[in-house]
Amino acid sequence: MTRLRVKQLARAADASPGAVRHYVRLGLLTPVRDSNNGYHLFEFSDVKRVRFIYRAKYLGYTLNEIRQIFEESDKGLSPCPLVRQIIARHIAKNRRELEQAMLLQKRMERALVQWRKMPDGAPDGETICRLIELAVEA
Repeated sequence: MTRLRVKQLARAADASPGAVRHYVRLGLLTPVRDSNNGYHLFEFSDVKRVRFIYRAKYLGYTLNEIRQIFEESDKGLSPCPLVRQIIARHIAKNRRELEQAMLLQKRMERALVQWRKMPDGAPDGETICRLIELAVEA
């Protein structure tokens, strides 16, 4: 049975050899060693695994989360409940971060409107920049 070397796997999965090596270091791929030359050798099923990693990363999963998904799957268990749980957690986190970003955006816009009406000033020992120091909190 023919096995793939790093570059062959990378090419087949549309990935970089560096990414493949990184996934090996993280334990996401478990190649065997060629006893003749020490090269990593991969199964054709590893092409699907690398493609899965890229697709999962595209959806926001971390490599650690992908490892957890693989662990469930490798045990013969459905990883689908875990996949749903993780993405629901990401959605909630993203929503909180978006809300915080929108609040920051509004504060910045209010400050800029206020600052357009204020003169420039030099530091005077009491202030560093009056624009920031006098920004209205609201």
